[in-house]
Amino acid sequence: MKKFFKIIAYLEGISYLCLFFNMFVIKQMNLNLYKEILFPLGMAHGLLFILYIILAIFLATELKWSLKKTFYIVIASILPFGTFYSEKYWIEQMK
Repeated sequence: MKKFFKIIAYLEGISYLCLFFNMFVIKQMNLNLYKEILFPLGMAHGLLFILYIILAIFLATELKWSLKKTFYIVIASILPFGTFYSEKYWIEQMK
């Protein structure tokens, strides 16, 4: 389950950065492309975000994480590059 969580953490982080890129770069270039890819990209990110949170809670109970550690891992999902950092710092630390 930890390996699956690692994959989801990376995918969630990538989808979050793609959303930022879509809204801050493509939209500013006045391309109408951003409207076409916003829904599928947003939907994918939303599903990955929910899956990330659910897996974090499952892993927290399975591996008996402290409340503080669980909180940091969940909060990392709303920060750009947060899932990459939390996966490297918190998850890899448990080997």
